[in-house]
Amino acid sequence: MRKTEWTALKHDTWVRPFLKQYRKSLILAISLGILTFICGSALMFTSGFLISRSAALPENILLIYIPIVLTRAFGIGRPVFRYVERLVSHNWVLKMTSGLRVKLYETLEQDAIFFKTRYKTGDILGLLAEDINHLQNLYLRTILPTVIAWVLYGLIILLLGYFSVFFALFMLLLLGIIVWVVPAWSVVVNGARQTKQKQLKNELYRDLTDNVLGISDWIFSQRGAEYVTAHERSEEKLRQVTRQVQAFNRKRDLIVQLIFGIIALSLLVFTSQIFVGHHGGAANWIAAFVLTVFPLIDAFAPLPGAAQETNIYQDSLTNLNQLPQITPATTTKVMPTAPYQLAVKAVHFAYPQGSEVLKGIDLTVAPGEKIALLGKSGSGKSTLAHLIRGDLRPTQGAIQLNEVDTADLDDDISQVIGVIQQNPYLFHTTILNNLRLGNEEASEASVWEVLRRVGLEALVKSLPQQLETIVDEAGLRFSGGERQRLALARILLQDVPIILLDEPTVGLDPITEQALLDTFFRELQDQTIIWITHHLQGIDLMDRVIFVEAGQITMEGSPQSLAQKNRKYQHLREVDRGSF
Repeated sequence: MRKTEWTALKHDTWVRPFLKQYRKSLILAISLGILTFICGSALMFTSGFLISRSAALPENILLIYIPIVLTRAFGIGRPVFRYVERLVSHNWVLKMTSGLRVKLYETLEQDAIFFKTRYKTGDILGLLAEDINHLQNLYLRTILPTVIAWVLYGLIILLLGYFSVFFALFMLLLLGIIVWVVPAWSVVVNGARQTKQKQLKNELYRDLTDNVLGISDWIFSQRGAEYVTAHERSEEKLRQVTRQVQAFNRKRDLIVQLIFGIIALSLLVFTSQIFVGHHGGAANWIAAFVLTVFPLIDAFAPLPGAAQETNIYQDSLTNLNQLPQITPATTTKVMPTAPYQLAVKAVHFAYPQGSEVLKGIDLTVAPGEKIALLGKSGSGKSTLAHLIRGDLRPTQGAIQLNEVDTADLDDDISQVIGVIQQNPYLFHTTILNNLRLGNEEASEASVWEVLRRVGLEALVKSLPQQLETIVDEAGLRFSGGERQRLALARILLQDVPIILLDEPTVGLDPITEQALLDTFFRELQDQTIIWITHHLQGIDLMDRVIFVEAGQITMEGSPQSLAQKNRKYQHLREVDRGSF
């Protein structure tokens, strides 16, 4: 492993904690792996001696019986140790992998509000499918075989040194080529190719995901053939690199097998000299010693492949460690009780490496009040909505429900504040399940009631399976206005006291928009409403209008008073109606 890999592992906060947490399982698996190869070599050793000794007339039956017993013992021990080692090692790997995925989900969840701006879906799929898979192999293909091979390497040299220091040094050199030289060669020649291979795979994940999500754009622009050609070109690049990697691996593996052939021949010559030359009948030990080489091939052969994959592990470690750290909760949640008053107190907010978006916002929303937050794109009104919802924490100031910071409520905020967004998401399940997301205990009668209230009862009853009708992914079966009404029905079932309407009528025609707004404000008349919008249709239904510009409140008042006294508001009404 090169210095850069050691550096990456040294500063790693993803894999190292699991190595420490499950170190006993790791040590046990390595020990079982060593015993597996020892049993394999011992099995060949006793078998070789037994075959050779059986060919001659034994002076004592024990000279045959003891090797038979040992052969059976090692023959049983080898698969048993291998099976237990597999159980232990794979159990460890599954624990680590599940822990890594949970940590990845938690990391992305705390950053969910910035997900689309900071990450590409294909990159996250690459993390899940490629990087975590590679780190799983870090143990199975690198740590385990490398440690086992190093331990066996030391034991072999020590045992041979008992018979001949010169031959031990010779084996130190030959095995050293397999343990050190060939792996280093693999890293230099094939490591870069494997890194390139992984990069191409990640690019395929990213591009394929982006293109599939935007397939309608390819179709509408009549560039489907161009997309297929580009994808095939990327796949061909990956195949070329894969072929180069495989060709090198075959050449390298052949060299390793030839070296083991030389080791076997050398051991044959060496044992022939020390046993035949000086001990006569002790020549029965020749086959025993030579046959021990062959099980060891499986211990040393994976080393070059393990070494060259360290490049991939470094890249995977780097990708995961570049994600933000999980911020633990530092406060004890205290749920506020009704009636709920929302207070925005001198709030400033700036995104990381960005300019200040909100600059000293002060706002109080009384229980049952209905306010509209107006402002053009980039004014800060959507950021203020995220802060109110508790998805973000103010850089300065506080946003509180009855003196409790909304950001401290975490997921429990959904018990108090409900959100209807521009594009409410409907899942690929039944209408009933989609609506019950707001209240899992809701009866079918309650579901039908809210559908009636939002004007969808007749539509759902006209469907073949009514409430059991499967909703297409993202709700494509329904129009924009119908999806918003389903979202409203979900909110009504949830029965929360505060509702955030985040520009829910964007993209709707004026007639549909007005009808939807009438439904919203009729059905939510008892709730507190914070309506984020960019134009004035339906604004007269509000108690108060607040205009946000450049991160500050520049205008505030009832729609009626502003329409009479505020020249800027009057101009906005004229522009919105197209009468200027």
